[in-house]
Amino acid sequence: MAQVKVTQIKSGVGGKQNHRDTLRTLGLHKIGQSKLVEDRPETRGMIRAVAHLVTVEEVD
Repeated sequence: MAQVKVTQIKSGVGGKQNHRDTLRTLGLHKIGQSKLVEDRPETRGMIRAVAHLVTVEEVD
């Protein structure tokens, strides 16, 4: 299955608790950290919830 690279660009501090929890679920803990995650509908929903805190790149 395809993967996407998710990079945290802003802090979750001061944001909603569910946004901080979503960042942790994606495996992101620090600004500038990147993770490869499966491109699934569940993951896309999590990314959409924190779109203002992360960037997404398609990985082949």
